[in-house]
Amino acid sequence: MNIRKLFQKGAHGKGYYIALVLCAMAIGITGYMYARNIRQEKAQLANAGTTSPEIQQEVAAIGTLPQGSTAPSASSETTRSAEKEPMKTAAPVQGQTVAVYAMDSLDYNETTRDWRVHNGVDIAAEAGTPVTAAADGVVYTIYEDDSMGMTVVIRHEDGYVTRYSSLDQTVEVVSGQSVKLGQTIGYVGETALLETAEGSHVHFGVTCNDEPMDPAEFCAIGQ
Repeated sequence: MNIRKLFQKGAHGKGYYIALVLCAMAIGITGYMYARNIRQEKAQLANAGTTSPEIQQEVAAIGTLPQGSTAPSASSETTRSAEKEPMKTAAPVQGQTVAVYAMDSLDYNETTRDWRVHNGVDIAAEAGTPVTAAADGVVYTIYEDDSMGMTVVIRHEDGYVTRYSSLDQTVEVVSGQSVKLGQTIGYVGETALLETAEGSHVHFGVTCNDEPMDPAEFCAIGQ
């Protein structure tokens, strides 16, 4: 073998090893870059669900109540509603009951001299005695009835309505006026033609949701 062939063979062998080393280096660099990219992606995914400290502080500030205050709850609102004060009631005038409530039985009427139902109580008192509202409410209407005389009707909460008949012609309220328990609305009179035998008195009637009820039961509500 001559020197030229040996030289060519050595040169070719050396180049092969150099190329092999370069390939190995390229593979190593590529693997390193790939691994680094994977780590960065994982870090980004982990941070995606984490709120920055600045945002956390803002959220905390929004959700923080002033010192000493408490947030209202649905239960506290319900409790306040459940604690509604019962309606206060009272008889419209002090006096002797001369005719009782009788809707389930017949009561004898001295004026008409017959037996009939009686949808209220008749309270005798001296003519001119103030008649007062039996509860807070609003005057619904005022009229002079052919049978029961001068009448004032007041609407109250929870469907209650009170009616005051046989009043004097002088009335101290007007339709649509708000009245308070114990406020004077008129005066005892003798204007009920169906009850003239009883003298001066007030015919006091009550309904609840348009159904008649015993005025004694109504007056006991606020006791």
